[in-house]
Amino acid sequence: MKSCLAELLERDAETYARLITTETRKTIRAARAEVAKCALVARLYAEHAAAMLADHPTDNGFIRFEPLGTILGVMPWNFPFWQVFRFAIPALLAGNSVIVKHSPHVPQCAAALERLMSEAGFGGVFSAAALPAEAVYPLVADEHVRAIVLTGGQEAGSAVAEFAGKHVKKISLELGGSDAFIVLPSADVETTVAAAVRSRMHCNGQACTAAKRFIVHRGVYDEFESRLVAAMKSLRPGDPFDERTDYGPLLNDEVASKLERQVEETIALGATLLTGGRLGATFFAPTVLRDVPLDSPAAQEETFGPVAALFRANDVDDAIAIANNTRFGLGASVWTNERAEAMRCVADLEVGQVFVNAIVSSDPRLPFGGTKSSGFGRELGVAGIRELTNVKTVVMA
Repeated sequence: MKSCLAELLERDAETYARLITTETRKTIRAARAEVAKCALVARLYAEHAAAMLADHPTDNGFIRFEPLGTILGVMPWNFPFWQVFRFAIPALLAGNSVIVKHSPHVPQCAAALERLMSEAGFGGVFSAAALPAEAVYPLVADEHVRAIVLTGGQEAGSAVAEFAGKHVKKISLELGGSDAFIVLPSADVETTVAAAVRSRMHCNGQACTAAKRFIVHRGVYDEFESRLVAAMKSLRPGDPFDERTDYGPLLNDEVASKLERQVEETIALGATLLTGGRLGATFFAPTVLRDVPLDSPAAQEETFGPVAALFRANDVDDAIAIANNTRFGLGASVWTNERAEAMRCVADLEVGQVFVNAIVSSDPRLPFGGTKSSGFGRELGVAGIRELTNVKTVVMA
């Protein structure tokens, strides 16, 4: 490589952060954190990729991890750098080339990524462009593309997966979630509420890993609700470039209108609005809904914006049942100081990752992905880099 990719990122971190904020409207603080995380994943794989891909000995031979060829990444707008880095870095270091079909909402980020990768020495094996959805299909069908990594909505992911299947192409899908945030009686409520707000408001609430359904044991429910409402009301809206801003506008009117429809339909089915609602064309105040029906949009759909749906659980069994009452299965967080309760949730929650006393997030060291309608396949960690290889079994008789 001409120079260290992580160092190039850090050299121009503020430029990239401002570009991310311009196109996604997330706060500048969140954008800076995204750039820093990209540098972290680059360094991690630079240090460990060779060991991760080394031949794995067996009793009668070994297992080898070989490149597949060209990997197509179909990427969303909400983390325009991180979503690319988390699949592209391991894909490239495994010996593949990468094509990114980026979201049409982030054309400047797509162009900046291509320039950055070229400067880092990946110019011949990495390309990125912000293209409309229909551009995916000819790329999937191209004989040079051997695998697809897609992050996006369930409908789009299902359609692309069906098309990839017709062409016998491997695909890894991350299709969003409706993550549960389970609070049990032994949890420290004040600390837990602070974490709940951070999780729900990440990227102005437009994150697949954000907690969306807050399932609280009846023994601490009233205190949790009171503190959560107060904390959400205290958040400051404003210009996402202003360091004092806690949350900015949603991506566009379409996103805000869908979220408004989900809230209104949930209220019509019996939920109570405790705070929040749409403030204007694209601003949506942090919103808390009480007594959310299990068949309502806030319970069954992904709410891509700052809406917290509250559920009261009678015990651990009830909390797990409510958490699993969804077609999604990306992640869940459990807040308890009782190990037995935590391990019960780890065993029975139908998700790809469980975080105990921590909010769900992608960690470059650990495999990331979901189950059920949240998709299949894994990114990051050892599993993520091997996902993008041909796992070849060699037997030495």
